[in-house]
Amino acid sequence: MLERRTATDVTLRVNGRARELRLDNRATLLDVLRERLGLPGAKKGCDHGQCGACTVLMDGRRVVSCLILAVAAGGAEVTTVEGLTAGDGLHPLQEAFIEHDALQCGFCTPGQICSAAGLTREESGSLADIREAMSGNLCRCGAYVNIAAAIHEVTAAS
Repeated sequence: MLERRTATDVTLRVNGRARELRLDNRATLLDVLRERLGLPGAKKGCDHGQCGACTVLMDGRRVVSCLILAVAAGGAEVTTVEGLTAGDGLHPLQEAFIEHDALQCGFCTPGQICSAAGLTREESGSLADIREAMSGNLCRCGAYVNIAAAIHEVTAAS
């Protein structure tokens, strides 16, 4: 008879820091980030990977953390909105979001910013390209025009 393992020891590298954790094999990266590591930036929106509120970076690529099993993230570098900057200053995207009034209620903002940070590492150019690339991040307040303008400002400067 096969032995069923329900937990696994995993080293998660989150925001530049290695964390040794014993994780339920069914736990999502989103739940571990929020509940075990105390990083509330990634939001639980739809829990189906459709809204983008839980977007984080995994090895520099945008992922919806509600669809990633935490044990699968072992060995990867996970960056949340809390880890985008070093020190007390804001990330250029955070500054641009404020400058362009690219947030209203703020619920989607961490996911939007993480997604935009990943986008800046990908091929991006025009506002139309940015809008297409960000289409997986929903904003119930409808701040899309300002979000795209903020991202375009940062990508154009880099």
